[in-house]
Amino acid sequence: MNRSLRNKSLNGYEHDLELELDGAVEVRPAAMAAGGALLVVAVILTALNLRPAITSIGPVLGEMRESLGASAVWAGALTTLPGLCFAAAGLAAPWLARRIGLGRAISIALVILSVGLVIRVLDGPYVVIGGTLVATAGIALVNVLIPVVIKGSFPAQIGVMTGIYTAALQGGGALGSAITPLLEPLLGGWRGALGAWALVAVGCQAFLAYIVMGWLPEVFIDNGVSKTNAGLLLGLLSILAVPISLLVPPLAARQKNQSGWIVGLGVVGIIGMIGLLVDPGAAPLLWSVFVGVGMSVFSLALTVIALRARNAEDTARLSGMVQGFGYLLAGVGPFLFGLLHEVTGSWTAPWAMALVVYLVQMVAGALAGRNRYV
Repeated sequence: MNRSLRNKSLNGYEHDLELELDGAVEVRPAAMAAGGALLVVAVILTALNLRPAITSIGPVLGEMRESLGASAVWAGALTTLPGLCFAAAGLAAPWLARRIGLGRAISIALVILSVGLVIRVLDGPYVVIGGTLVATAGIALVNVLIPVVIKGSFPAQIGVMTGIYTAALQGGGALGSAITPLLEPLLGGWRGALGAWALVAVGCQAFLAYIVMGWLPEVFIDNGVSKTNAGLLLGLLSILAVPISLLVPPLAARQKNQSGWIVGLGVVGIIGMIGLLVDPGAAPLLWSVFVGVGMSVFSLALTVIALRARNAEDTARLSGMVQGFGYLLAGVGPFLFGLLHEVTGSWTAPWAMALVVYLVQMVAGALAGRNRYV
């Protein structure tokens, strides 16, 4: 007795899986479970490599500027251009996956990430920016394609898998910010500390996130927090999202509407943002906790992308469009943040701008969380 199961592949193309139930060919449940477990591990390992390339810069940004003789404008460009690169690469991700296959596209993206991490520590300020752009191009490709993997391979566990992926993503970000200051004296300066993250990558709400990851340690340092503690606070901020990302997306995915969850997390984040606006040095630990909880809304954003698309192919298109244009806007954020600080000489105006954007983001998220397909 033969039975043909017609599935959607991860690239959006149909293929037949023949099951010979009379004994000629048999797909065993244990083998299927093992394959699913390996895919889960692959998603986690991939996610762990996506944030350190960005979060590792913030704690050593001051040393980089001093060593390279770079200005605040250069620092703004270093934290801005990756967002623009994310936009371009994110829009190209669905096309690349269709041309060469999803698995190969993700593998190539990880190679690109590794190469960029090595390049950026080899020479002067422009090479640093160039290498960072290469690395973030690889990150952008994976960011867009992972929701497609989740939609195509785990259609019944979208919330759970998105939570696991986001938790690993935030965990990697926490490692990047917390460990980099500790690696700096051991590896001979910021070049060795940043270059070490290339070893991790071999084989294995954007606007606000990149402002926080790029500038928050510098803000804390300017307000009396030590460099090491500033890096640890950014790490704490990222790692707080791990348990939230594991718990909230599965719960939110069971409901028809995710707007309430998005607004709730947004309110917590706004409290932390107001604290950073009023007095960053008064309670840096508390502000970090609130902002970290608010930033965990990223996991819900990925969940909503998968839930609002009808199939894997539509997920790829929606993910590419949303993340592409989202990072295009996000790329402006860190540059404006640094520019406002340079012009005003304080952190008040930059955080005021971030607070306004946060409010806009919360409203947009509430609208996106409504129960409808796109």
